[in-house]
Amino acid sequence: MFTRPNDLSDTEILRVLFEGWNIDADQVAYAAVGFGSHHWHVTAGSDRWFLTVDDLDARRDHSSEARESVAQQLRWALTIAQSLRNAGLAFVIAPLDAVGRHVTHPIDERYVAALYPYVDGEYHAYGAYQTANDRLAVLDRLVEIHSLQLGGVVATKQLEVPRRAELARHLDNPATAWGPGPFAARAKALLGNRADALMEALSSLDRDIDALHKRQPVLVITHGEPHRGNTIDTRDGVVLIDWDTAQMAPPERDLWVLIEEDPSIADAYAERTGVVVDQSTVAMYRRHWDLSEISLFAADLRAPHRDSEDTQLAWTKLQECVDRATTSR
Repeated sequence: MFTRPNDLSDTEILRVLFEGWNIDADQVAYAAVGFGSHHWHVTAGSDRWFLTVDDLDARRDHSSEARESVAQQLRWALTIAQSLRNAGLAFVIAPLDAVGRHVTHPIDERYVAALYPYVDGEYHAYGAYQTANDRLAVLDRLVEIHSLQLGGVVATKQLEVPRRAELARHLDNPATAWGPGPFAARAKALLGNRADALMEALSSLDRDIDALHKRQPVLVITHGEPHRGNTIDTRDGVVLIDWDTAQMAPPERDLWVLIEEDPSIADAYAERTGVVVDQSTVAMYRRHWDLSEISLFAADLRAPHRDSEDTQLAWTKLQECVDRATTSR
């Protein structure tokens, strides 16, 4: 997130680092990067780390979901990353164990932290890969992940749109109040004008998910969001970060991002694995991504908010995702 939470001071972060990892940090600095989690650079002498803090309320799939359920899903996902790293995949940037060998450490009832080694390399913003070689390098990493069999992996979730019930209530009744906030009226009008098309997109997604379950695809370990912003170029090659969405799923969950940029990635994956990419599943994950983004961004702008880099991005991305979701079939 670009805007740090008001209720987490640097003093609190220093306390968490000491209690969770026995690190007596010299300095912490908020890092305005990414979207979804909060991040801090951590320094102690010549040692450096990267601290990630997740807001359990913001990660809920529905408003009544218990915080402990959300925290458990996060622990499962990050444990997958640790297991991959321990299995020899050095390009998986997994969290370090906290005190008691836990993968995360609670800050309070709402926030949970994870600590990562600092990676020296070229970081990237969210967006398309710059070259075919960049895409193929990431594809090769995904092939290694998808090919690995690990016992005890339990991070499998239902394929659902987060906050869907709240989104559906607004689409059914556009007169519901939004905000206050600078983007509330515009976002409300946008969804109201596209309500019928968005409801049809949700119904199409439901049909796609039913068809997927009937096919009973083979599930593999997936990263979930292997876009360029979740990679770092190092002298040893590309590494993958942000494993909080890792889970068992069809390989297309990882592949659709790359295939959208270059359709030949599907053939490249088949050549490397012998697995034929199912294009209907690719399209389903594309639709699921857009509808999930719409639902989450709408939730942010429906709540009281102020003008910030985060809400500006939410408004911009909401428009882009609504356009895609209501024009592609």
